[in-house]
Amino acid sequence: MRMKAVRSLREMTRILNTDQRIRKLCLIKDSQKGYTRSVLSRFSRRVGEENLNKIIDRKVVKLLKDQHSGEVDVVLDASFIKAWSIRHPTDNQIGYSDADARVGRSGRSFALGYKLHLSIDHKTMLPLSSVFVSANQNEKKHSLTILNKAKRILKRCKVKVRSVVADSQYSDSKLRISVEKATIPYPANHMKGIEGLLRVDKKFRTYGSEEQKQEYHKRPLIEAVNSFLKTQYSMANNKVRGLKQVAFYALCSILCLVLNREAAQNIGRHEKAVSPTYFNT
Repeated sequence: MRMKAVRSLREMTRILNTDQRIRKLCLIKDSQKGYTRSVLSRFSRRVGEENLNKIIDRKVVKLLKDQHSGEVDVVLDASFIKAWSIRHPTDNQIGYSDADARVGRSGRSFALGYKLHLSIDHKTMLPLSSVFVSANQNEKKHSLTILNKAKRILKRCKVKVRSVVADSQYSDSKLRISVEKATIPYPANHMKGIEGLLRVDKKFRTYGSEEQKQEYHKRPLIEAVNSFLKTQYSMANNKVRGLKQVAFYALCSILCLVLNREAAQNIGRHEKAVSPTYFNT
């Protein structure tokens, strides 16, 4: 559903009656009718956000163990998810038909929606942990939560965190002291007059030592992952309301990303791990 950019359960029920490839994947026999909309809706409610997170974690742990990595660099970033609602006529900071949605920064503007805080392993581009919140909440508030969740996943794989890479929105002393090495630029209004610190200006030019700049250049990898999730796995296409529902369908997109890498590894085509169209066409 996520890889086919299906926007609604009603559309999915039509596909299950016509697309033989999808019917085969869903184990529907030729003599059987496709699943109804109520069955699909009941399935998503029963699985839920918590169980879907556990499924993703198991897949990620298995893939990381196969990589035999001793230590990884964890990259953090936040991605905006637009809400399927308009602003409330009496309070333009909240949603009208989606009470959980809030107005927050989306790129260089502001919009109504949610934020996905994601951490990945920079080598495999595998998602390690995720946190879903309303768009008006600052990144610093959830930085330690997402890092600790990533540490728990890596601990199950017997892998250590070598460093954390993030943008200046995650610049927090608590985050810096929680890891041995943190490559996070300081905002312009912090630590003024001190030379040698990593900084990024409005035109995304980096200043600091060559080692710091080289480490910081790992950050665009998570932007590529967020782009995959939105354009290839339909995270930007949602017709659901409420934080729990938005989180569930976004986790479905993350699961597709993980399954894509697992499929590439199973067939011995590791270069196809970041090629969603290879398995979708």
